[in-house]
Amino acid sequence: MENNYPRLCSEVGLTCETCTGETAAQLARSCRGLRGKAIGQIFVLIHPDPACARMHAHFAESYRAASARAMAAVA
Repeated sequence: MENNYPRLCSEVGLTCETCTGETAAQLARSCRGLRGKAIGQIFVLIHPDPACARMHAHFAESYRAASARAMAAVA
């Protein structure tokens, strides 16, 4: 079976924003305080399909927001 993103995602009710936003939030809960290049490298590991590449900035922004919320909750 050929991977056809984002069609496969939309068939199960996921938008690119929801998918990358949620994976970024999950990452922030596990690994707080990552910066620039590390966030980008992890994005590519989680979302390796070229169709997902356009969501890199959204993932990074979502990660930073979720990481800040997680850090504030601990403080």
